[in-house]
Parts: sequence; structure tokens; C-alpha cells
Amino acid sequence: MILQRLLGDRISGGTLIVQMPDGERTSLGAGEPQVVVRIHSRAALLRLMRHPRLAFGELYMDREITLEEGELLDLLRLVVGSSRFEDGGHGGKLKKQVGFFKRLLPRARNDASASRRNVAHHYDLDERLYRLFLDEDMQYSCAYFHDPANSLAQAQIDKKAHIAAKLYLKPGQRVLDIGCGWGGMALTIHRLSGADVLGVTLSEEQLRVARQRAQEAGVADKVKFELIDYRAVTGRFDRIVSVGMFEHVGAAHYGEFFAKCRELLADDGVMLLHTIGKYGKAGKPDPFTDKWIFPGYHLPSLSQMMEASEAVRLIATDVETLRIHYAYTLRAWLQNCHAHRAEIVALYDERFFRMWEFYLAAGVVAFEQGAMNNFQVQYVRDRRALPITRDYMVEAEQRYRAASKA
Repeated sequence: MILQRLLGDRISGGTLIVQMPDGERTSLGAGEPQVVVRIHSRAALLRLMRHPRLAFGELYMDREITLEEGELLDLLRLVVGSSRFEDGGHGGKLKKQVGFFKRLLPRARNDASASRRNVAHHYDLDERLYRLFLDEDMQYSCAYFHDPANSLAQAQIDKKAHIAAKLYLKPGQRVLDIGCGWGGMALTIHRLSGADVLGVTLSEEQLRVARQRAQEAGVADKVKFELIDYRAVTGRFDRIVSVGMFEHVGAAHYGEFFAKCRELLADDGVMLLHTIGKYGKAGKPDPFTDKWIFPGYHLPSLSQMMEASEAVRLIATDVETLRIHYAYTLRAWLQNCHAHRAEIVALYDERFFRMWEFYLAAGVVAFEQGAMNNFQVQYVRDRRALPITRDYMVEAEQRYRAASKA
């Protein structure tokens, strides 16, 4: 049977029942949860067989694949999440079958114009969409859960405190925020430390919101935002922070990125880079994500980051791997999207909602069982720029969390 040849013994931890276009039903796996999927046409089946990693999401978007029973998250777990990375998964039959097609994809090169287009594709969507599923501060990156039961809002507050603590902030410093989003991290750094912050973005929508927020907070003279590529920034900064931007740099530009950061960083400066990454060896982008969500993206391995930063003599002084924090974050975003489905459909349409739902649900599975994680890497130019123990991080984080609660 076609699906048995494609999926083999990948289905475990539940039952997948597939109804084919001719009405034939095939059952794979055993136990709960049970998910019943219908493939509506032979053309859809052929697309799924030829390009499974791309077609799966597209067919779900177009309702050529529908769920007759169960939830999308359960379906994705059964199909792509049954074998964890730790157990040797994510390198089996399904991945090998699309290897030929992946080799045909060009290596993404994100020059300034391409980067601008890629950012606009995702981040210049209607601001109201992001307000419907993010926290109030519009943090669109991995939260930090001291307790999985914490709210998304609390986890994002704690994320900002966690990152700020690693910057070893002092009053009067000049901070650069590369890829500043809607301004939440820059505003937090200023509030906690009194530092002057420059946030740079390629998104016109994010720039508009960030500037408005700084103006409303009465700190527009201290926290400034510019529409500029990081490669065009000039001057020196005591601190550099970049959260959720490095994924869009592209592997071909890692050397360029770290060289520019070293140029911008003061001799005694500190940099904190927060990025989604991959366990093991980094590979080609997921074709669905690259086409529909984040064109031109690349998720680095830790070795790729270290090789590129070592080449320009940036010293990695602290490395943390956030293993499942993003899975909790994505679950919260997915729940918020389901709660606001009608509003999202009204903003765009049903097809867009299903695309967004697939993107978030697939992310949950990737962080729970796949090869994806988050890295936080602290860099300096001078080995004496920081205290010789990590105690300052713990002390500052506790102080910042208390200040945020107050």
C-alpha cells in the first residue's frame, strides 16, 4: 500500500486512519489518540507522494487533506513526531525520499534587498494578527518558562529578564538591538538599566509600532528605532542584543554577520545572541516554512555559529540551550489562534488561518520531538569584559524579575 511504503513503521503512539480518494481506509499504528484523515483527490495523493514535506501543509491549507477525527497537532505528532531526535529520528525514509528535491534548492543568499523582501513577507502582516496570539508586549520569540504552568505573559517577562541579565547592563551604556521587533526588548532594557537603546528592523510595520510605543512611554529620546539593515549600522555599542533575527541571516552570511557585530561592539562590550537552532548538523530549510512563512531562513547548528564567530575572534563566554521552552511558547500561540479563529479569518481568510495553524502546530512537534531548539550565546571581544563567574547573571535576573513584578 502506498502510505505504508511511505511511512513504514513511523506511526507509533497512536492510530492514523487514512481515507483514500476511492474510499479505501487504511489504518496505521495502534492505540490513542486516533486521527482520521481524508485525502480528497488522486491529484492530492500524487502531490503528497512526490513532495511530502511541502505538499502536506499545502494540501491542509487547501482542504485537500481534512481531519474527520482528531486534531492537527495529533496528526503531526503521528506523522512526523513519532520518532524523537534523541532516538535516531528525523533521518529516516520520509526525509530520504525528498533528499533529491532538496538538493535542487539553491542556497539562500540574503543580500540587503532580499532580506527586506523576506522580512516584509512575514512581519509586515496586519499588526492585529500578532496582537491576537502574542502576549501584550508582542514578544515574537521563545519565552522562558520557570514553570510550564506559567502564563505566556509571565514567561515572556521572564525571558526579557533572562536575556537582560546576560548583558551585564550598566547605566549610561549604549545598546544596539538587531532585529528589534515591535520594541519590547529595547524598551525593557532601558527601563531596567537606564541605557540608551537603538533598535533596527527591516519591517515598516514593526518600526511604526515600536516608535509609537517609545513615544507613548515618554522615552523616544532614549529608545530609538530605525528602518535599516544591520550591515549599514555605524558606530560602537557597549552592548549588542539580537533576539530571533539570526534565523533570517542565512548560512552564506554568517561570517558577514559576526564580522559586523565585532566591528560594532566596543572593546569591552558584551553581545547576547538568541536564535532558533538545530541539534546535530544543520540542514536545508523546511520547504513549507521556506515558501510560506520565512523565505530565506536557515536554522544554525551550534558548530556553525562557533565556526563563524571564532573566525573573527569573538569569544563565546556563555552558551545555553533552551530545549523545550519554545514548544510551550508555540502551544500558547496555537491556543490563542484557535481562541481567535473568527477574527483571524475575518482579517485574512480560512486558507490563511489553516496555513498559520499548520506552521504553529508543526513548530510544537519540531521542538518537542524534532531537532529544533534555541541557543543563547554570549560573546565578548575581551576575555576580561565580564566577571569571572556567572553569579552576576543570577543576581541581575532576580533583580530584574522583581522590578518587572513591581
